[in-house]
Amino acid sequence: MKEKSDAEYKQAIVESGKTIFDPIEIGDPDYWIPTLHLETLLNDGMRGKSLAGLALRTRSKVVKAMVCDALGYPVPQSFTKCQPRFFGQQLDTYAQKALNLQIWNEELSPTRRYAIIQVLEDDSIGRVRVVNGQQLAILDRTGTITTKYQARLELRAESRELVTLEDTPLMWPHINPGLVFSTDTSPVQEPLSGELRPIREVFERLSPLVGQTFADPGMDQERNRGAALHYLVCQALGYARYGDTGQFPDIKHQLLEIKLQTSPTIDLGLVEPTSQAPLDIQKLGRDHPRHCDTRYAIFYAITDGKTVTLTHLFVTTGEMFFTRFRQFGGKVINGKLQIPLPRDFFA
Repeated sequence: MKEKSDAEYKQAIVESGKTIFDPIEIGDPDYWIPTLHLETLLNDGMRGKSLAGLALRTRSKVVKAMVCDALGYPVPQSFTKCQPRFFGQQLDTYAQKALNLQIWNEELSPTRRYAIIQVLEDDSIGRVRVVNGQQLAILDRTGTITTKYQARLELRAESRELVTLEDTPLMWPHINPGLVFSTDTSPVQEPLSGELRPIREVFERLSPLVGQTFADPGMDQERNRGAALHYLVCQALGYARYGDTGQFPDIKHQLLEIKLQTSPTIDLGLVEPTSQAPLDIQKLGRDHPRHCDTRYAIFYAITDGKTVTLTHLFVTTGEMFFTRFRQFGGKVINGKLQIPLPRDFFA
């Protein structure tokens, strides 16, 4: 099944007659708008529009009306308070002049989407970014967010470990051994039934990366260091091009999350690998992939400050994650979350 275009997702909402309050199952192939398409529609529909002269409360209402128009929803007479405000798409909106996002009295959720709308100095709308709770947790560098899962990686004699020999049973109908990707297949496009490599094949393709090296951009450049590994992984899996949106899972097309470890502590953010909650992606046929169906490729590496050397590889499903990696206990929830956004967040 070919993925729909931005316009087709919007038109489906228009023709459905649904309101922003009507529930939609996450991943519904007809009415759930995948995050990348959601972001594009909001940018196309809102960028450049003016909020000049509006009081804060009025501005908030006008922004929500713009979101409705951009996504194909009718504008309601009043925006009833509910969490999230755009209930059907699991979407909240935040208009930001300052790079300081404040979320009150809510726990971040991996599948909640947050449309963060840039308001420029002239009160016009700049870029719109759509991120989920997991991404917001990663952006926090202050320790404000303490709702994070962690696990411990313990090295053993083997440099390559396939923790589980098979994917979760839910994924079996959608696996295609020996699949060759077309040249226009992107690693960050929505997964499709019949286009998932078996987890054993993922392991076999990534195993030769152990021993490879790449330049270390610096201890404070974890994002760029991870991007270098991500590029190698895309090549090893057979993609003709590189793609990275920063969304979970990293290689969305293969339901594959990539982690680069230079210490034993694995930060999992808001995602508990064994969770049976649905992923923020479209369905595969009638089946909706869950967090526990995600495949994880965890690379351990050493660095001398100039060169990163990959020394170990672990591949597992989320379902079997904690059979190999010991989970740290506890989760603490704050009432107010203040997240300083990076300077290049809207770049």
